[in-house]
Amino acid sequence: MQARQLPARHGVFWLIQGFRLFRRNPPLLTALTFGYLFVVLFLNLLPVIGPFLLAVSLPAITAIAANGVRALELGRPMDQLKLLDGLLANRIGMLRLGGLHLLATLAVLAISAMVEGGPQNLASLEDSDPAEVLGMVLRLLLIAAPVLTAFWFAPLLAAWDGVPALKAVFFSLVAALRNWRAFTAYGLALAGAGVAIPGLILIVAGSISPTLLNVFSVVLRMLLIFVMAPVLMASVYLSYRDVFHGVAAESEAAATPADD
Repeated sequence: MQARQLPARHGVFWLIQGFRLFRRNPPLLTALTFGYLFVVLFLNLLPVIGPFLLAVSLPAITAIAANGVRALELGRPMDQLKLLDGLLANRIGMLRLGGLHLLATLAVLAISAMVEGGPQNLASLEDSDPAEVLGMVLRLLLIAAPVLTAFWFAPLLAAWDGVPALKAVFFSLVAALRNWRAFTAYGLALAGAGVAIPGLILIVAGSISPTLLNVFSVVLRMLLIFVMAPVLMASVYLSYRDVFHGVAAESEAAATPADD
């Protein structure tokens, strides 16, 4: 698989296009997102085997969600066969990919336990200085970043393109590194829309009235859950399509001056 090297602006386009898909059918994309989150939470809550089962199943769950987003974009009915597209034909590869994801998750947990002291240390920070908590979260994200990038595209490469599991992980990592500018812009845009702007609104509302602060707090929370989460899910599919098939965001990119 050949990964395109995209300019930074494409990272923003993934979110813009994701919002356009959301506007096309908000209830359907929201239901798909909540179904994804429900399965993830359900598996994670299973005693003993839950977290392990989730790690193994997450690539397949991600591919199912992406199948739903693709069906929505193409105007196809979202039936069971459409949601399982690529999974049955490449079930061995997806199972191997799930095993690799489990090993990678265990490695991240082991490293974070050595560096930060494990979940017990995280729990002890509940009443700690916010700067210290933020520092720990950033360190944990840094530890997990290689796994996140290695498995960002891997489920769709394995399910849709039939790429073997290990190669899918490698291609995903290389593609993410080649497009670090787009992913940086994507992260900054996501942080701005999901954290900075809501935070600024809450600060202004709080300075006016505590009641207004409570109202805006509820409204923004609902927007993040019912709008931002579906947009984020759609953007994962759109980033794959843009990087490996050169389709997403082309109309916007053509209208924007090229990066230096």
